[in-house]
Amino acid sequence: MSDELIRLEREGPVAVVLLNRPKQLNALSGELMAALVETLRQLDEDRDVRAIVVGGNERAFAAGADIAELAAGTAISLYENRRIDAWDAIRAVRTPLVAAVSGFCLGGGCELAMLCDLIVASESATFGQPEINLGVLPGAGGTQRLTRAVGKAVAMDMILSGRTLSAREALGFGLVARVVAREAWLAEAKRVAADIAAKSPISVRLAKEAVDKAFEAPLAVGVEFERRAFYLARASDDATEGLNAFVEKRLPEFRGT
Repeated sequence: MSDELIRLEREGPVAVVLLNRPKQLNALSGELMAALVETLRQLDEDRDVRAIVVGGNERAFAAGADIAELAAGTAISLYENRRIDAWDAIRAVRTPLVAAVSGFCLGGGCELAMLCDLIVASESATFGQPEINLGVLPGAGGTQRLTRAVGKAVAMDMILSGRTLSAREALGFGLVARVVAREAWLAEAKRVAADIAAKSPISVRLAKEAVDKAFEAPLAVGVEFERRAFYLARASDDATEGLNAFVEKRLPEFRGT
């Protein structure tokens, strides 16, 4: 993990991962993506981490890919260096990911935010997939995830014309979960992550997988997955604790077993 490219903080069961290329508006270089993937991998294996916040700084979550790297690459080098595989590794993280977005969230930055499980946005946030302005198109899932989030019409507008969305527009179209005051973008994301971390990690991870299935599989397959996930969650000690705590009118103590 690179201390220069990634800032890592811990607040109890919540880990906060901040991209740290401020001069480049957190442009997603290959080195930065490698550091991010490795950091998330380590955190995902830590049983004491129950939620992860991914953020940038007040000016930018991430303004896009590193254009200099992209311009220097060829179709073959981009294929052979397998950097886009990093996106699959982030998608595979089982711990809930909360994107804390302030300022620019464009191109690869928007794709990264959409890989997270929910987005908390500052009222200053701007979302877009402006790759068309450079003669290319989104290559890390943008055409697919954005369409599922905001619908075909708005996705076509954003991807073909380069239209950007304000935070309030993104909320209205279903791209983000919450919009908060400019100064509260990180604090609110941490609070949401803490709320998630207070739940049973078993049921949270299973619920995350079930919701993802709603986007990736036919309804019947998703419902069947949900049913099996429910049975598996009920078999956990956490479920017994949660149900008994409700009956006994006390707060549950979830242990992740």
